[in-house]
Amino acid sequence: QAGDVSAYIPTNVISITDGQIYLETDLFNSGTRPAVNVGLSVSRVGGSAQTRAMRKVAGQLRLDLAQYRELVTFAQFGTDDLDDATRTRLERGQRISEVLKQAQYVPLPMNNQVVVLYAAINGFMDQVPVDTVKQWESNFIAFMSSNHSEILESISTNADINEETETKLKEAIEAFNKVQLA
Repeated sequence: QAGDVSAYIPTNVISITDGQIYLETDLFNSGTRPAVNVGLSVSRVGGSAQTRAMRKVAGQLRLDLAQYRELVTFAQFGTDDLDDATRTRLERGQRISEVLKQAQYVPLPMNNQVVVLYAAINGFMDQVPVDTVKQWESNFIAFMSSNHSEILESISTNADINEETETKLKEAIEAFNKVQLA
C-alpha cells in the first residue's frame, strides 16, 4: 500500500483541512529533504502566505517538478529514444531537485531562494553538471551578495521581482555563468 495516498487519508478529511503535505519515502531515500511530493501536497494558504517574488518562481517550479516526475517514470523504460526537449526537461528536473535539497538547520533567506529558483526554472543552470549544482548555488549566492546586493535588497524590500530587477538579475546570472562555466 506504500505510495497510495487514498489508502490512509480519506478524501473528506483532505477537503476540510487547510491542506496536506505529502511526504514520500522514495524522495527521502534519494536524498531529497524535505521529501515533499509537490504533486500530491495541497495548500489553501500556501500561495497567499508567499511573497509575490516567490509566487512568480514557485508556480513554474511546481509545474516543472510535476512534469519531471512523470517523465522519470516514463524514461525508466529506456532513455535512448527520448527527443531533445524531453531530455532537456529531465535534466532540468534533476537540477531543480538538487537545488531543493536543503541541509538540516541551514535556512536560506527568501531573496536567495528566489534568485536561485529563478535561475533554475529559466534554464540558466542547464549547462551546470548535476553533481556540481550545490556548488554552483553556493558560489552564485556569494556572487550575488558581493556583486549584486542591490538585486537581493530589492527583492527583500519589495517582496517582488519587477521588470527592472528581472533584467538586472538575468544580466547578473549571465555574467556569473561566463566565469563559473568557463
